[in-house]
Amino acid sequence: MTTKANFPVTAGSIVVPYGHVIGNEKWRGSEIAQRLQGKIRLMFEGDLGLVDFHLSNRTCILYISEADLVAGDEFKRRLVRFRNVSSLGGIVIVEKTQISDQYFLAVQKLVVLELGMVLLPVANQGEASQLIIQLVREQSKDHNSNPFLRKQCSQLAEPSVFRTVQQIPGVGKTKALLLLQQFGSIHRLCNTSVKELELVVGQTVAQQIYAFLCS
Repeated sequence: MTTKANFPVTAGSIVVPYGHVIGNEKWRGSEIAQRLQGKIRLMFEGDLGLVDFHLSNRTCILYISEADLVAGDEFKRRLVRFRNVSSLGGIVIVEKTQISDQYFLAVQKLVVLELGMVLLPVANQGEASQLIIQLVREQSKDHNSNPFLRKQCSQLAEPSVFRTVQQIPGVGKTKALLLLQQFGSIHRLCNTSVKELELVVGQTVAQQIYAFLCS
């Protein structure tokens, strides 16, 4: 899909009902779309510009595939332009595979350190769909006000979310389990302070997690 230089990427007239996702038309028929169907309400729009999926009026996803990473720097220009002109909270989902792994550290540096956005690695579109479902469900409920919902969320965390948390530097299986039990989801983990993280995983790992997700 070609994005014109003057194409709008801000929220504008995009209004996303709770529990819904608005996807870029280019994703219609994809594995992500097929896996989201029946789990959340998915609608398609053809004028989302640089954005792949709108999760809410304030949060959106930009998806970087293995093919994007291998093809060159076009995805970098897309991310930089989005950050420069958009007031939306951008979550960047990146396919981290055997082929794309060599590019991952550079992408992580760009997204997290230079652009100040959240980066979440996935192995494939199947994992990405589970991640999107988790994020949408988290944004549709106020888990902060109901500890029982938090507990339920941590118990029912998708395996793909668990694997994603494990890929954060310094976090293995044990710490990933502790983090999801405490915070319930990646969405809440991304909005957690260093002091809160320290109580769960210690100072060193807490700083690594914060630098990776929250910078």
